[in-house]
Amino acid sequence: MLAVVQSAPGGVDTLSLDEIAPPARGAGQLLLRVMAAGINRADLAQRAGQYPPPPGASPILGLEVAGVVEEADADSRFRPGDAVFGLIGGGAYAEYALLDEALAIAKPDWLSWVEAASLPEAWMTAWFNLVEKAGLQAGETVLVHAGASGVGAAAIQLAGLLGAQAFASVGSEEKAAFCRELGATQVFNYRQTPAFGPMVKDWGGADVVLDPVGACYLGDNLAALKPDGRLVNIGLLGGAKAELNLGALLMKRITLIGSTLRPQPLEVKARLARALETRILLALEQGRLRVTLDSSYPLAQVGDAHAYVEANRNLGKVVLTLFPVLAG
Repeated sequence: MLAVVQSAPGGVDTLSLDEIAPPARGAGQLLLRVMAAGINRADLAQRAGQYPPPPGASPILGLEVAGVVEEADADSRFRPGDAVFGLIGGGAYAEYALLDEALAIAKPDWLSWVEAASLPEAWMTAWFNLVEKAGLQAGETVLVHAGASGVGAAAIQLAGLLGAQAFASVGSEEKAAFCRELGATQVFNYRQTPAFGPMVKDWGGADVVLDPVGACYLGDNLAALKPDGRLVNIGLLGGAKAELNLGALLMKRITLIGSTLRPQPLEVKARLARALETRILLALEQGRLRVTLDSSYPLAQVGDAHAYVEANRNLGKVVLTLFPVLAG
């Protein structure tokens, strides 16, 4: 099969297409003919050698997949020819990939392949961290950093679905407008407001902060949070080491939560997949949520797609398509 391979950890120039053996399906897995694969920051970090795949996962990049079932267990709820999508541990940047049946979601006809591939990581991450980890409630406020990213766009919308208010940080006025369209009531440009804590406090403060940045935002995140606030850190784009004012943590009774989705047990991911399947898909179909798809690239242009995401140019999700490969 054709797949994206990497010569060594590094930049986009280390990626290329090559013929490799297809994956061998195990019990409880679906073998998919891939139609589209979502791009995530985790892919960029893995490409750079900063985020190795967990034990047993495919070394091929790609955590979100949409495709056609080629093989399944005899007692599976899916059959060859079924259209499905879901979250995988790796291997989506290829003609064939393996998807645990527990994480598979039937693709409705109203959802395109590209749209389906854009959903799992962003929405499952948003649900996991806002609902399960932070316990965001109706009437509360969440500050979403990187609001125009795939996860950020999902989190802003999910807050609205839950009856909560969302603030957002972005890096451009175009992204600010995008976040307001999604429902964010207050948005700031971090390039213009590096010390955002006092400003967010003046807006009324946040009950929850969803932060993929890390170290350089810690002090302002604590300042922005209300008493009994929850800081959920899901990434380290701004560094891993910071000085922590324990006094602020104690006086405000703040809960600090570290969270990553990829290494979670299968049963946790399966629970999140059911939330996506039942709650998110229904709201999307009803028009209460929207798919935030920025663009798509053919698999052969994976380097261009990574460079685009790495430059923070995307508003929502970027997806790789395998239609040219399959037609060739």
